[in-house]
Amino acid sequence: MTASDRPAAEGTRQPRVLALANQKGGVGKTTTAINLGTALAAIGETVLVVDLDPQGNASTGLGIDRRQRNLSTYDVLMDEASLAETVLPTGVPSLYIAPSTLDLSGLELEIASARDRAFRLRNSLKALAEDAAAPRFTYVLVDCPPSLSLLTVNAMAAADAILVPLQCEFFALEGLSQLMKTVEQVRSGLNPDLVIHGIVLTMYDARNNLSDQVVQDVRQFMGDKVYETVIPRNVRVSEAPSYGKPVLLYDLKCAGSQAYLKLASEVIQRERLAKAEAAA
Repeated sequence: MTASDRPAAEGTRQPRVLALANQKGGVGKTTTAINLGTALAAIGETVLVVDLDPQGNASTGLGIDRRQRNLSTYDVLMDEASLAETVLPTGVPSLYIAPSTLDLSGLELEIASARDRAFRLRNSLKALAEDAAAPRFTYVLVDCPPSLSLLTVNAMAAADAILVPLQCEFFALEGLSQLMKTVEQVRSGLNPDLVIHGIVLTMYDARNNLSDQVVQDVRQFMGDKVYETVIPRNVRVSEAPSYGKPVLLYDLKCAGSQAYLKLASEVIQRERLAKAEAAA
């Protein structure tokens, strides 16, 4: 039984919030947000993707035209709209998105002096969970920009855990320590319960010896924090966003789609294990 099958009486409607973060660009954050969200929805969860990247690629990749984005996460973080008003359905059943616009790029200056500037997303998610008319989300995936900015801090302050996409390239581990340092700072000052959910290795090329070396290095450095599932470099994954579709809709049978389905199962498995350990 998935979380979305449970009756409301069983407990809180607060979803599990995972922030997809890495200050390096081009590591597969948005691709993972789109396709992990789709895979989780496919196995029975009700998922919201929150697009916090001013580029808005997660919104575009889920088929949301810029002309449809009358309200966006910018309006939410400016306290000018609720998250419930912003959420749009996608072409995937049980998968929704709060889209972003380029306005987000100026947000940091606009709310710099606000006392609650780091908690705007957390407050909005709490209000959404309490809105009886909104879908009962079981997972929220926050797609962060490629920087450790106020937008990423908002995501970390709101999240239960961080999911870190890491490209299988020579400089994969470079910058990871900086990200971990930021997580520690957020944990000590804003969100003491924040944990690393896992690190997902992306763009793996089996023909490249370097990819194997990176996998070994990251597993040695981060241990069981690294998911068993590795996302391969796959042309179908790269093509799908240009059609406004997750790869699971574009080509379910390709290696990329199958990897994201495995990753979704692994995420669920880790959630169950963490819950069992907490109850013990």
